[in-house]
Amino acid sequence: MDCERTERYLPKNRDVSFVNLSDDTFLAVACDSSGGIGEKEKDVVKVPPYIVGRFTLRVALMEIMSVGATPVAVTAAVCSEPSPTGEAIITGAQDELKTVDLCLPLAISTEKNISTCQTGVGVTVIGTVNKKRLRINRTRPGDHIYCIGTPKVGNEVSLEDPAIADSKLVKQLLNHPLIHDIIPIGSRGIKGEAESLASYLGLSVKWSGDHPVDIIKSGGPSTCVVVTCPTELDLPCQQPVFLIGALL
Repeated sequence: MDCERTERYLPKNRDVSFVNLSDDTFLAVACDSSGGIGEKEKDVVKVPPYIVGRFTLRVALMEIMSVGATPVAVTAAVCSEPSPTGEAIITGAQDELKTVDLCLPLAISTEKNISTCQTGVGVTVIGTVNKKRLRINRTRPGDHIYCIGTPKVGNEVSLEDPAIADSKLVKQLLNHPLIHDIIPIGSRGIKGEAESLASYLGLSVKWSGDHPVDIIKSGGPSTCVVVTCPTELDLPCQQPVFLIGALL
């Protein structure tokens, strides 16, 4: 198979990979990993493994949902013992799915041979999407750029923080008739993701004069999202909404 030729016909510019299933359907795949975050001896950020499961699954889930795909399956590769760390991580992942009313097949692997001193996990979410409903690169010249939620990372992140984005927010955004692109923000930050979108579409970003939010900072586990829309964004949500620029 000519991989380079095949890649030419698949959507790009997002942290989601696509596979042609048929003339009208893509398989969508997104993943996220977490290392050194947990309750083990050499973990750098000390949080319960349940929280690790929630946020790691959340990142991949938000990516899949944001492109308009329907999640159909999940994998979790836990680099720790089955119990108690593995069980807590998996419970967290399952509870995150429940927040958007999903109960999906979950393939699990844990470390049963080696004792570990740090927590690690990798999560993959697989979805399907009709090509006509794909939510990628819909942005148009003149669209406003909004950030919803506040970028946070490491010890700043809390499950109950009303200022950060979550899976329910993405589900809400998908139903907004005027929103074009929805981009969860991770380590590249708001600036990196917005400029990447602009570059791909042959546009440029005109930033607001006084940034109301840190556009350079890592968004950690997708604690905020960037959206584009042609008009003022009227969105009833608990997260703060910031107008940060426009695409020209």
